[in-house]
Amino acid sequence: MSPHGDEAALDRRRFLAASAASFFGLLVSQALRTRDAHADTAPAAPATACIVLWLNGGPSHLDTFDPKPGTPSGGPFKAIKTRAPSIQLSQHLPRLAETADKIALVRGMSSREGSHQRARYLLHTGYAPNPTVVHPALGAWVSSKLGDPNGDIPAFVSIGGPSAAGGILGVQNGPFVVLQPGVVPENASHAPGVGDARFARRKAGLEMLESRFASETGDTKVEGREQVYAKAERLMASPHIQAFDLSDEPAAARAAYGDSDFGRGCMTARRLVESGVKFVEVQLDGWDTHKDNFNRTTALMGQLDPAVSALIHDLDQRKLLGKTLLVCLGEFGRTPKINGNEGRDHFPDAWSALLAGGGMRGGYVHGQTNEDGSKVVSGSVTVPNLFATAATQLGLNPDASAMSPIGRPIGVTDNGAPVKELVAKA
Repeated sequence: MSPHGDEAALDRRRFLAASAASFFGLLVSQALRTRDAHADTAPAAPATACIVLWLNGGPSHLDTFDPKPGTPSGGPFKAIKTRAPSIQLSQHLPRLAETADKIALVRGMSSREGSHQRARYLLHTGYAPNPTVVHPALGAWVSSKLGDPNGDIPAFVSIGGPSAAGGILGVQNGPFVVLQPGVVPENASHAPGVGDARFARRKAGLEMLESRFASETGDTKVEGREQVYAKAERLMASPHIQAFDLSDEPAAARAAYGDSDFGRGCMTARRLVESGVKFVEVQLDGWDTHKDNFNRTTALMGQLDPAVSALIHDLDQRKLLGKTLLVCLGEFGRTPKINGNEGRDHFPDAWSALLAGGGMRGGYVHGQTNEDGSKVVSGSVTVPNLFATAATQLGLNPDASAMSPIGRPIGVTDNGAPVKELVAKA
């Protein structure tokens, strides 16, 4: 073969190799695009919103959702039958007992975090605290993946106190905090003497300062702040802001939730979900009962019982329960052993969580503790697995991730897997 023939053959081989590489690259590119397009979501999710009822301080599982009457650790409370044959509850939860056919109890919860701060972080983010990264709250993931960035009402609302923050997902996905439930949030209108024109000038001045700061520092957090400002302005002008105001609710409806801030918070949560909010947390403080556990827990259940049962009932009546995942829990349980102050101390080894709606099985108990409630003996559920279950029901892929500022991928869950037994069969 002549030199020119060798060169021609070589050129043909190069062309074929390049074409094959290009075709393979196209296939890989398409595959990666397809993977990325579906990486954040899971198919056929029943829930479009989530309400978390946060029992701050850590409720005693033995005195609420996992009673052990007649045992040394059981305390003075009796257990009562419920509408679900497999579920018994504390005698101080009679209204919740009437809705037990719509709830799933996880009596096999267990974790390693026994301090309030660390456990609160874990139960809001699904991760143990790490000094190198601020993990997003579950509500921040929902806001980021399911919320409308241009909507006129926040995707993530925390009632009664601050929830965990947006973390690596930015302040724009953090919670909108409402301290006083039942009324329109403070500062929802222009300040006295500030009309539309003056407000516009102030806004322009702020935008100029933020733009200068961003150009001089390269700080990426400026974009997040600008989104927060825009969301606040849209909310001020939105008719949806009336969802926070309970004054137009019938007196009987308000009374059903109980005359408490927690009850008003639960009713507000229902109204917010109806208005398109994706994630609402309502806090009930006071469960850190190292002293006088039984009197204090009785009073707290007096607020919890009507509010949760009325919320489940209202969501069900409005055909929203199947689309709304309800989660009720605190940071851990409390010790089976009753201390010298008639109290119970921190106990992460075994505790309970209540789930309802959002495709969860009704009238179902998952997991079991031993006779004194000190150990999970079957159906153990870790916090990452609970998070993976909730995320999947909300249409999030538990394996999806976001990149931290130092280039580390952070997943929606800490290698959690959904608890399939908790999910209702289609």
